[in-house]
Amino acid sequence: MHPILFQIGPFTVYTYGVLVAAGVLLAVCYMRGIAPRAGLCAYRVWDLGIYSVLTALVVSKFWLILSAWDFYAAHPREIFSAATLESGGTFYGGFAGSILGILVYTRLHKMPLLPVMDVAAAAGPLGHAIGRLGCFAAGCCYGKPTTLPWGVTFTDPVAYQIAGTPLHVALHPTQLYDSGVNFLNFAILVWLGHRQRFRGQIAGTYFILYGAERGVIEFFRGDPGRTLMFHDSISLMQMVSVALILAGSFLWWRGLHGETPIPPSTQPRVAF
Repeated sequence: MHPILFQIGPFTVYTYGVLVAAGVLLAVCYMRGIAPRAGLCAYRVWDLGIYSVLTALVVSKFWLILSAWDFYAAHPREIFSAATLESGGTFYGGFAGSILGILVYTRLHKMPLLPVMDVAAAAGPLGHAIGRLGCFAAGCCYGKPTTLPWGVTFTDPVAYQIAGTPLHVALHPTQLYDSGVNFLNFAILVWLGHRQRFRGQIAGTYFILYGAERGVIEFFRGDPGRTLMFHDSISLMQMVSVALILAGSFLWWRGLHGETPIPPSTQPRVAF
């Protein structure tokens, strides 16, 4: 749609990068704002958000290289090329990296894990939704061809150059599907945050919602390199989606059985 935001001489600013950065910043700000409600120190949560984002970036790139290892093994210089460094990596690599960052940071600073997970899960869909708009602008993470009236046709050659996006073919706007469900998830979690009954409820709800939604959206994705399995019938992300649903269900089961209750108290207002 609009891969390049603007150019100044040889310096290029890509729309994808700007929107991803904006999404990350808003998500971390929101985490900091709701931290007191979860009994957490706001500045600790801010630092945790920054470190988990950095960890997510590193692991997402690493996962991208592993998922396309045949290409990178044959062209090792491409590992450090501008195209690889500027790419967003893989979502599940970034997700795994953010979880790793949270686990390490909470361990080092002796922070309670479930409240931290709730705060991160509440903010995650906001950043993800905005980041997917960046995907749409860049043309990456595109869908399969479709004859539906809302099919989107990409025409910018830059989209083909940076993401291999098919041009002049109507495709499912899977980036918008994903962005839309994440905005909806964010609204649901904001509503639930004021009615939370047990620790892990926000994280569990997010895992179940996004696991189910992403598992369905994957059937409409058409971009390669998604680690297809079982004769290309399902993707690795769909396996991850099942794991997310199971993890979320476990958090709900624990909470409903009274293992992680929230003591009744006057919750502070959200402050940014």
